[in-house]
Amino acid sequence: MVLHSGRVVTTFALQQEDPPVNVSVIVCLYIFKRPVFCVSGRVVNVSSLGGSWALKDCSPTLQQRFRSEDITEEELVGLMQRFVAESQKGKHKEDGWPETAYGVSKTGLTVRLKIMILNILLNACCPGWVRTDMTSDKATKSPDEGAITPVYLALLPPGATEPHGKFVSDKEVQPW
Repeated sequence: MVLHSGRVVTTFALQQEDPPVNVSVIVCLYIFKRPVFCVSGRVVNVSSLGGSWALKDCSPTLQQRFRSEDITEEELVGLMQRFVAESQKGKHKEDGWPETAYGVSKTGLTVRLKIMILNILLNACCPGWVRTDMTSDKATKSPDEGAITPVYLALLPPGATEPHGKFVSDKEVQPW
């Protein structure tokens, strides 16, 4: 795509398929490369202020959905598909969408990343005083008992929101 002074120079008709593609590509890339992301712990996606500008040009109802803390991946994909369908009919403006498919695609990309981070729980834990070469046989927990809290945290059910950013011991959040 050719950009000039921050504006897309292709026609709207050529761009209108962009939003679902931009969002889907990021999802696929993340799933495919997730093991690599876990090694260094950094994910950076290049978006655009065009996404912010497009969001400001959306109807209040659309802005509320895109900014919602409870928007789901399914809802976001549905919104991107709705934009494409409405723009193909020439009805996107009257339905509250801006006149920039590129901007809508970047809005979708940024919202998708917010959804992705909501699905990741990060915690620190102490397994307890576990019998290892370091502690000898004086420790009170077997390796199996020491694994209980780390495994508990690793197997929290999908959709769980807590604990997050906590220090956990014996499956309980501890003061820090």
